[in-house]
Amino acid sequence: MKEKIEDIVYKLQMNPHPEGGFYKETYRSNGLISKSSLSEGFSGDRNYATAIYFLLTSENFSAFHRIKQDEIWHYYNGSSLYVHVIGLDGVYRKYIVGMQLDQGELPQLVVPAGCWFASSVKDTNSYSLVGCTVSPGFDFNDFELAEREALIKEYPDHKKVITQYTRN
Repeated sequence: MKEKIEDIVYKLQMNPHPEGGFYKETYRSNGLISKSSLSEGFSGDRNYATAIYFLLTSENFSAFHRIKQDEIWHYYNGSSLYVHVIGLDGVYRKYIVGMQLDQGELPQLVVPAGCWFASSVKDTNSYSLVGCTVSPGFDFNDFELAEREALIKEYPDHKKVITQYTRN
């Protein structure tokens, strides 16, 4: 399995992602949305949309983080992927992005702007290859990695899942 993962990372020219896993930006629109047309909190202009490949292995997880935009997850290959979301209403939900439709899995999932979310591979000794589309386009200035104690303080009822999917 390790060789297959290394092969995917190599062939798709992926790099380590700060939240965990590997990614490769595949699309960034030429068009821009001006800062004045964006909602409050954006530090500058943003592309209309961006897209990436994202690869996560069962030995790793994507740590809780949030961005200022909606993010659409698309399933491609490998194991199904758990996406752990703490909604703007403070409710924790676990979604499964995959193709086992009869088991409630979704080939696409939208994580609304501002929600804390993390992800993990459903099967052991496996990987998940997905895509993520962000609009307005992603910028690392819009990315916030969760700090464990601060997130637990904000959502004490979700301490177990927060502890499991944070690194600090």
